[in-house]
Amino acid sequence: VQLQASGGGSVQAGGSLTLSCTASGSIATINDMGWYRQVRGPGRELVAVTFSSGRINYADSVKGRFTISRDNAKQRISLQMDRLKVEDTAYYYCYAGAYSGEYYWGQGTLVTVSS
Repeated sequence: VQLQASGGGSVQAGGSLTLSCTASGSIATINDMGWYRQVRGPGRELVAVTFSSGRINYADSVKGRFTISRDNAKQRISLQMDRLKVEDTAYYYCYAGAYSGEYYWGQGTLVTVSS
């Protein structure tokens, strides 16, 4: 599975950005897809995830502001980020989790929110 992320950039606090991630390869093996973010250091925070069952989870810090959507026909997920805060500044990574337990990662895309 290969993941190609797009979107990101710079915006002022209160603004909006959209991230997209398109999957190719063995798509049928994918269960969950979503976004992590990393500010600094080795740890990544799960931002939002959508499962093949339709279930969606969000980090508490983004609930009500971010919306993840999944288009199975286009093999793509999107993350609509509204009312962005300075603390949302991070590298965002798209990922896909296979039923086998394997994880695949897209390249990081930088989101910068200025005050």
